[in-house]
Amino acid sequence: MQNLQNFRDYYEILGVPRDASNEEIKQVFRRLARQYHPDVNPGNKEAEEKFKDIGEAYEVLSDPTKRTQYDEFSKFWTQRGGRGKQTRGRTGDRGGRGGNDDYSKFEDFTQFVDQVLGRRKGNRNDPTSAPATNPNDVFRPGTTKKAYTIGSRSSRRDIEAKLTLPLEKAYLGGLERIRLEDGRSLEVDMPAAMVTGQTIRLRDQGVGGGDLFLKITVSPHPFFKLEGTDVYCQLPITPSEAVLTSPVEVPTLDGLVKINVPPGVKSGQRLRLANKGYPTDKGKRGDQLVEIQIVMPKNISSEERELYEKLRQIETFNPRADLPV
Repeated sequence: MQNLQNFRDYYEILGVPRDASNEEIKQVFRRLARQYHPDVNPGNKEAEEKFKDIGEAYEVLSDPTKRTQYDEFSKFWTQRGGRGKQTRGRTGDRGGRGGNDDYSKFEDFTQFVDQVLGRRKGNRNDPTSAPATNPNDVFRPGTTKKAYTIGSRSSRRDIEAKLTLPLEKAYLGGLERIRLEDGRSLEVDMPAAMVTGQTIRLRDQGVGGGDLFLKITVSPHPFFKLEGTDVYCQLPITPSEAVLTSPVEVPTLDGLVKINVPPGVKSGQRLRLANKGYPTDKGKRGDQLVEIQIVMPKNISSEERELYEKLRQIETFNPRADLPV
């Protein structure tokens, strides 16, 4: 008979029932990770420890295999008031899950968790064994530090995260701070000219040294609209700008550009700005398509009205002269 020390009830730490679904566990973890994250609680050691505990609990309970092992160990622990005792189950009671696992081989709960999470102790007689780790250096969500060695490749797992970016940020790229579901905060140097549906691979940022795949979504822009590699926009101009063919400024992804309105321009007509569209992965760029919208003023000053009256008296253009009736 052996008393296993340091037992931690992961369900109690997360505040979920033992029959909680994976989705419920994930939702609760997200909320707690935001609440106790070190960035939100700078210098608060109690919050930092709580953050580490919920991270470890989630790492076990979010994985079906690890969760099953933990549940079996919990049954072993609760026998006779929390004192471990090796039990020899009957063959019919195993249920295909190894019902008579010998949990008494573990000296304490930490040793059991180390095995479940793939942590390995140093062994100077075993050249393949990883060096022992400092407990303070063990990986926790919220850091990008890899401070322990994975015991086997089976504990490596690739993960996927979604990242939504505004169009300007997707176009320029550069440093972007992202927060993952497991509470980690990463600063990533993003490439330029990202598009919706693109996946970016970050090596060694998954679970246990696996990779992280960022799935990109470019949010809709209030002015620009992507049409393949072309950028489409609508540009409002005044009647006088349309008649006098004045130069007007057009917003582009690179800033303002002046264009000359062609004579006789109509509302709905498209102008093309070459090489002002979206870049391709081969370094080429599409064009910017500028749709002209001649906008009539709703309110005019008395001076403007007087000028419009004068113009009406002297203008020679009659848009109704050729009506087919």
